[in-house]
Amino acid sequence: MGYLLLAGAIAAEVAATTAMKYSDGFSRLIPSLLTALGYLVSFTLLAQTLKTVSVGTAYAIWAGVGTAAIATIGVVFLGEGMTAVKAVGIALIILGVVVLNLGGAH
Repeated sequence: MGYLLLAGAIAAEVAATTAMKYSDGFSRLIPSLLTALGYLVSFTLLAQTLKTVSVGTAYAIWAGVGTAAIATIGVVFLGEGMTAVKAVGIALIILGVVVLNLGGAH
């Protein structure tokens, strides 16, 4: 159940960060409200996750997967460039999450 909550926390954080891009520095109401709501949901779910998953593991996965997802969204949907260095960085994040889980994170 902890990892399901963590997945929800990651999804909410990615949605909030994406909405922040469209908030235009918090000058547009709807994207700004979606950003605040997304982070509220994300932190609430992350807090619930910490009841069953260690804080170091949960936070590393939350931050790492969120970062990789946002970088991917930037490239695929927002026209940001993909360099070899960026691709390697995303791959290393994913590898780190896999290693955490193989290393007894759960």
